[in-house]
Amino acid sequence: MAMNPRIVDWQGRRVWLVGASSGIGAAFARALAARGARLALSARNRERLGELGIEGALILPADATDAASLLAAHRGLQAVWGGLDLVVYLAGDYVPMRADDFDLAAAERVVDVNFRGAMRLAATVLRELEAGGGIAFVASVAGYRGLPKALAYGPGKAALIHFAECLWYDLNPKGIGVWIVNPGFVATRLTDRNDFAMPALQTPEQAAAAMVEGFAAGGFEIHFPRRFTRLMKCIAHLPYRWSLPLVRRFTGA
Repeated sequence: MAMNPRIVDWQGRRVWLVGASSGIGAAFARALAARGARLALSARNRERLGELGIEGALILPADATDAASLLAAHRGLQAVWGGLDLVVYLAGDYVPMRADDFDLAAAERVVDVNFRGAMRLAATVLRELEAGGGIAFVASVAGYRGLPKALAYGPGKAALIHFAECLWYDLNPKGIGVWIVNPGFVATRLTDRNDFAMPALQTPEQAAAAMVEGFAAGGFEIHFPRRFTRLMKCIAHLPYRWSLPLVRRFTGA
């Protein structure tokens, strides 16, 4: 039994992507446009959104850290469409951080974008979601279990996974989908900040293709690449006395 609506046909489907100006968001926008979806694209940078060159897309600049900004973008969307079928939160931030260089202001900013922004978006659209559509959040395998240098990034992604799980209980009986997307390493401007080898690194286009497949499958979690995410899931289910030393050994932390 599918845990969510199976989205196979994107033709004419009204989709709002928040965080669409680069990386996975931009690649996913192009993938959906190629499949005939009607797109509303939001991010802070209007120019980058325009540079995607997606014909007919609504360009709605918005800052996920500002509730009023999201509401304004949503009003613009409603004025043209009168409703929507699917909203996807793709906005994200990442600053490698450990205890000896902990920066509270930077950490709060990362959590604000990665988690609180998703809650702001949910508050903006929840009342209008309808059966057959829903809301999706892009988190990370870093939310499965604590990782080195993820002192700010990991907690926000873990909270986002938990938020989506709780939301599913309320929306699923209404036929409304809730998806959590947990990528492994994807080559973006954020992962460019890493100074270590990233196993099973994917391109944004590969990530977008995996998301399209995931929405068609009807599951709750969309995770990729499987050869990496399955390993991370196994580690996350081990007792701490095994998993923490194992992660330290693999990462050299």
